[in-house]
Amino acid sequence: MKVFMLGWEFPPFISGGLGTACYGLTKAMNQLGLKITFCLPKMVESQYAAHINLLSPNSLTSAAAIKINELTNVTFRTINSPLQPYSRPDVYQQRIEETLKQKQQIHNASNITSQFMNNADYGGDMYTEVYRYAAIAGELAKDEDFDIIHAHDWMTYPAGIAVAAISSRPLIIHVHSTEFDRSGEHVNQMVYDIEREGMHAADKIIAVSHFTRNIIISRYGINGEKVEVVHNGLERNGNQAMTASTISKDEKLVLFLGRITMQKGPEYFLQAAQKVLEVMDNVKFVMAGSGDMMHRTVEMAAELGIGNKVLFTGFLRGDDVQKIYEMADLFVMPSVSEPFGLVPLEALNNDVPVIISNQSGVSEVLTHALKVDFWDIEEMANKIVAVLKYPPLKITLQNNGNLEIRKLRWEDSAAKCMRIYEETLIAV
Repeated sequence: MKVFMLGWEFPPFISGGLGTACYGLTKAMNQLGLKITFCLPKMVESQYAAHINLLSPNSLTSAAAIKINELTNVTFRTINSPLQPYSRPDVYQQRIEETLKQKQQIHNASNITSQFMNNADYGGDMYTEVYRYAAIAGELAKDEDFDIIHAHDWMTYPAGIAVAAISSRPLIIHVHSTEFDRSGEHVNQMVYDIEREGMHAADKIIAVSHFTRNIIISRYGINGEKVEVVHNGLERNGNQAMTASTISKDEKLVLFLGRITMQKGPEYFLQAAQKVLEVMDNVKFVMAGSGDMMHRTVEMAAELGIGNKVLFTGFLRGDDVQKIYEMADLFVMPSVSEPFGLVPLEALNNDVPVIISNQSGVSEVLTHALKVDFWDIEEMANKIVAVLKYPPLKITLQNNGNLEIRKLRWEDSAAKCMRIYEETLIAV
């Protein structure tokens, strides 16, 4: 079977959980023998120039092709675009300005024609760019051979619709989050409209959890028979041993790792931290990540009088993430609305016990995790104290949680997607 896949990000171009999910799922599909053409928006930046071959600098598509050696059945097509995950219109404008500067540098170094440098390569605003990207994806699809289309999250839904119209192939959309998760009740109407159009146009919808499936049905007016749940998996990190001597410290460390945005509940983490520090002094709280609430969160820590007990690391990647897991005694995910939540699985994979909000998809698949309503800071604090003060509880959560996540495999997620593909092809 051949799949035309549309996504926001993929290694080495990755900034969040969607890229991790796309990588895990695509790698597992590759192992199952599916042939995948993966199309994604990516600006051609100088640090990746050695890994990218421009197919036709003067063409409509301004596209590039990359190949990742371990994925023998996957071909990547990248469209030169400033679209990126978790973006906003103002961020998009800034991104365009930075991109044009980078393109000028590439132009000076490699004599790419001036036509390729034209500002018309980009849409005037983020939403125009989403549809420009969709038109280019449709043009690319004309030269590809595939049986089915698989689009990940809202920015690629218009592209999925365009490719489906051109190819007459069925469209599967994969919902990793919705505008209600990102913005609460104050949704961006245009983003909501794009999501709704994609959901109604799709032949089948994959939701990352029953939590998300319920939002799709109730908020977007979708028939439940059209929506199937495929939980995310986990990329195991082998048999890496964690020992007490890895990090020597007197203080306990409680970790928040993720985007510092309304959706992730950083203010509830800090409020719970304040209550923990009323009964325990030998605790530090680490907030690893970045986002639009970063400055407000720093100010809030100071206002709560716990500024000296909260460390802000900024966005972490690679070895730095591994190091922070090695230091952590507990991971807390107080998300207000979390369609799935891969980070708790990664924490357990590193022998870090977890506390997660009941308002998360991952709570459906984890039994050996402490769970709490995101707004209940008293209960959240009580559970943090319990894990830090009582080693038997911590060890139980570590051991049982680690055994539990071994059942969550990307291979199973990929097999479920493959079954959905086959059933959809038969039905249409």
